[in-house]
Amino acid sequence: MVARRRVVAVDAESDARFDRAFEFLKTTIDLSQADAEHPVRSNAVYTTSVVLWILVYQRMNPDTSLEAAVKKLIHSKPDFLPNNKRVTEGTLSTNTSTYSQARTGMPLQAAEWFAQQVSQSLIDATPPSLENRRVFTIDGTTITLAPEPKLQKAFPPASNQYGEGVFPVALLTVCHELSSGAALIPEVGAMYGPDAISETSLIGRNLMRLPCGSVVMGDAGFGILYVAQQIGTAGHGFVLRMTKQRFASLKKKAELVESDEHHNVWIHDWKPSAKERKSHPDLTKDTVLKVRLHEIVINEHLTLLLVTDLSDSSAVLADLYKRRVDVEIDIRNLKVVLKTENIRARSKDTFMKELLASVVSYNLVSQFRCQAAELAEQPPRRMSFKRIWTTFSTFLLSSFFTDAAQWRKKYGIALTHASLDKLPNRPDRRFERETYPKRPKSNQFKKRTRNSKPAD
Repeated sequence: MVARRRVVAVDAESDARFDRAFEFLKTTIDLSQADAEHPVRSNAVYTTSVVLWILVYQRMNPDTSLEAAVKKLIHSKPDFLPNNKRVTEGTLSTNTSTYSQARTGMPLQAAEWFAQQVSQSLIDATPPSLENRRVFTIDGTTITLAPEPKLQKAFPPASNQYGEGVFPVALLTVCHELSSGAALIPEVGAMYGPDAISETSLIGRNLMRLPCGSVVMGDAGFGILYVAQQIGTAGHGFVLRMTKQRFASLKKKAELVESDEHHNVWIHDWKPSAKERKSHPDLTKDTVLKVRLHEIVINEHLTLLLVTDLSDSSAVLADLYKRRVDVEIDIRNLKVVLKTENIRARSKDTFMKELLASVVSYNLVSQFRCQAAELAEQPPRRMSFKRIWTTFSTFLLSSFFTDAAQWRKKYGIALTHASLDKLPNRPDRRFERETYPKRPKSNQFKKRTRNSKPAD
């Protein structure tokens, strides 16, 4: 027996939904402002908007070469191409050198602006997660890059007793908005070398990108006073998990205010120790945070230890923190599904542009997943990101851009398929979803000799 595929009804309400979606995406990827702020010569084909969209197209199709992307642009002739004689007469060369030069010459600020516009549009389209406050999960990850001299200088490889490796390692801290799943612009630093920076120090830059009054969630690696103080100084609240040792140390000095068989709550004036002040000069003897410590028994195998400056109940915080695991899956989708860890850049500037294009791609797929979930009457997280991404790239990237009527038709077909892209229903699952294990990378790139000197 063959299952019948659900088809999107063609009626006034559906048309209105498609038009809204089209207008949302058109507004999101309308790059005329980028052209205005970063103009090129008048007869150029590869304007800032064209370069940005090709970057996104490549990240949505990570196995696509520069040549294939340029040929796709020439074949599709999207409406954002400039009114150029070579375009109208079909004499535009398929050689990639001009596009490559345009990509190199485009300011990094243009890619940052684009990524910011897309993520903010997605966030604005969804309600906050905690009453009227936005909640952001924060986590760190690493990306291994091609063994190019410029990248080795910016992101030194790891070393051990046998010497230094050849693969540059970049450290990223990424914030995801909990309600929409939107990824914000990540912060990037060196994992190793003389300019190495830790996750807890790097997140200070992330916090400046969050709307004032947000709530930040982090795992036990971020459950320290230095991080909490940074979050509070930036004007945000925090819900941070703590290690057993650190929680027990604070609990000894705290005042118990609530207690039952499922949870205990203490209030505490959190002050830095001498060791913490030595490690973080920003912390002084006068530094003090008024916090609440929550010990929440989830089951016989799991007790949640949280520190927060919020006044919400343990039940509310436990339900909120349960969703923090989503960021692990979000980072997996960004790195593995969109193959961000396979960026083939040769310089830091190009790597950053492609990384930002990956964030744009991730957020566009997340928006499409929200639309598909609405049609399927399911929560967005119930939909498979990987299958949604495949549907999006197959049906909606066959052409670069089109008008509203044509887009509505393609969008309807794509949503019909995407509404079936659900994750398996496993009500008796006894384990949490996990990230993929670390992939072997020893054969991805040709190895360089160890005595090669990085270019200046």
